[in-house]
Amino acid sequence: MTLDLAMPTLTALHVAISLIGIAAGFVVLNGMWNARVPRAWTGAFLAATVATSATGFLLKPLIFDPPQVVGALSLLILAITVPAIYHFRLHGSWRRIYVVGALLALYLNVFVAIVQAFQKMDFLHALAPKQAEPPFLIAQALAVSFFVVSGVYAWKRF
Repeated sequence: MTLDLAMPTLTALHVAISLIGIAAGFVVLNGMWNARVPRAWTGAFLAATVATSATGFLLKPLIFDPPQVVGALSLLILAITVPAIYHFRLHGSWRRIYVVGALLALYLNVFVAIVQAFQKMDFLHALAPKQAEPPFLIAQALAVSFFVVSGVYAWKRF
């Protein structure tokens, strides 16, 4: 099977992993708000987020463009976040490093989900075909605002 024939399956798998990562990420965020570490959800979130970023490099176009930049940034963030919880066990400053890293990784997943929604969903694409129109900018601004407020709250509570 050539890569072209496998592309729809790979894309569907990538999207499914992304959605699992986002859903698990919000459970992890809720845990931070309540000063808890939901171990299974945290593992699922981190694994799915790494897998999402890694599989994104296999999707067309096979060039280094903005989605690959986001994927590379996510993998760099996760390269610090994963050891913070699993190697350094959130001791000392590693707790804050984990909070920031996990939230940034989740935000990047949500950022890409918003971009993809406006590209692929006809009713959203009609509202912002160039992704420079107010509906798209408002959606991204709301996401950033949510994560800034959530991050401050998680920073204080966790």
